[in-house]
Amino acid sequence: MKVRPSTATSAIAMSSKFLTAATLLLLPALALSGQTKVAEKVDRPAELEATPGTARALIKVEKRTPAYWRVTFDNPPFNIFGPETIPQMEKVVSQIEKDPDLRVIVFDSAVPGFFLTHYNFTPPLAESTGLPSGPTGLHPLPDMLVRISKSPVVSIALIRGRATGVGSELALASDMRFASRQKAILSQWEVGAGLVPGGGPMARLPRLMGRGRALEVLLGSDDINGDLAEEYGYVNRSFDDDKLDPFVDALAARISGFDRQAIADTKRLVDFASLPSDPEIAAGWDAFITSVQRPVAQKNIGRLMEMGLQKDPDVEARLGHYTQTLADKQAETVPAQ
Repeated sequence: MKVRPSTATSAIAMSSKFLTAATLLLLPALALSGQTKVAEKVDRPAELEATPGTARALIKVEKRTPAYWRVTFDNPPFNIFGPETIPQMEKVVSQIEKDPDLRVIVFDSAVPGFFLTHYNFTPPLAESTGLPSGPTGLHPLPDMLVRISKSPVVSIALIRGRATGVGSELALASDMRFASRQKAILSQWEVGAGLVPGGGPMARLPRLMGRGRALEVLLGSDDINGDLAEEYGYVNRSFDDDKLDPFVDALAARISGFDRQAIADTKRLVDFASLPSDPEIAAGWDAFITSVQRPVAQKNIGRLMEMGLQKDPDVEARLGHYTQTLADKQAETVPAQ
């Protein structure tokens, strides 16, 4: 862990940053809105469209055919999701819902080692606050995930690298998940930092893998590799890394050639039997908002930031290990009986 200067001024500044970081955990839902309007910037070589943003495109949409799109996260070095990503992701979700020819989308990453990770803890609060709930009536992050799940368009997560926090929750909201056996890592790390996950994994994971395994993933807060994710039902299948892209591309292309109404009706009927209700998702978000305000959560996020969260590649790549060090420190403070 890096040691910061011990002056009073430095200590106050550090405390302020840590509190801001912890508070930001609740902001993706406050910031994402179905009513956000951003001017579209289009760059179309090989049918590639960059979604809009104030600085640069963090999400790119490749329209391989009118019926089959690739949605690629490209926010190096760690593919962190934050307020700068929110209007771009909202634009993508709106496009998915409105395009009459689209049948299949594949979410993937252009950043080696990272599919999509946790929320960005460092921007000013004003960049994330002030936007209304989304069309479902939920706060914007769970709203976006619910809309992806309920869309008539088939969604597939191609997971190579870390899918942590928001990344895991996006994968769970997708209709199918396929992972690299060698390079995929999935995790819901929040309990390890004293938080309750907010993007719906408590409602989704038990339906995929059963209660016991879901609790193992959520309460263990550890990294799950591709093989174990397949065994537990976290993903549909894991593949050797060189076989992942060809399989997903072939499956997406196959589905994209089928009748759109038949796809939509079949998915809608499966949704009746498998999707959590909106109130279940909302309850998880409410619990998250409550948990993020607790002193223990604020302290733990502060510790992770001090260790190098969002800066040190080792911390981001081994987040399960670093949350375990938080648990060890807490155990050391318990007096012997």
